[in-house]
Amino acid sequence: LHMKSSARNQFAGPVETIRPGAVESEVTLRIGPGLTLTAIVTHESAQSMGLAEGRDVMAFVKASSIVLMVADEGARVSARNRFHGQVHAMHMGPVNAEVTLALPGGQHLLTAVITRESVDRLRLALGQPATAVFKASSVFLVVND
Repeated sequence: LHMKSSARNQFAGPVETIRPGAVESEVTLRIGPGLTLTAIVTHESAQSMGLAEGRDVMAFVKASSIVLMVADEGARVSARNRFHGQVHAMHMGPVNAEVTLALPGGQHLLTAVITRESVDRLRLALGQPATAVFKASSVFLVVND
């Protein structure tokens, strides 16, 4: 299977847990040492994809679905996915900026697209700690048949 995607953030790893709900299932992937990612999929999708613990899965998250936070790591947010890292790169456009965080362990990068105004307000700079936040429903999963 050869695939290209417009989703900037691509992760791979085995399913660690599946927690069924009334309509949807919460799927947690192990994407690296100490790093897990949570997705929400319908039961129908989980079944048709053959999701099971240990099955290798790819997860995709659009950069525009990611919110960045700085400083208060104790902030309460409803999003399940929170990745702490350091600003690794910034590409500034006239309106928006692409901000890439290096996650712990150095194996993964995570990119968010936010406004330039947000970059200024957060006072983002290279090497600065930041947290990327996104909802489990913003993750889509792919399996290889």
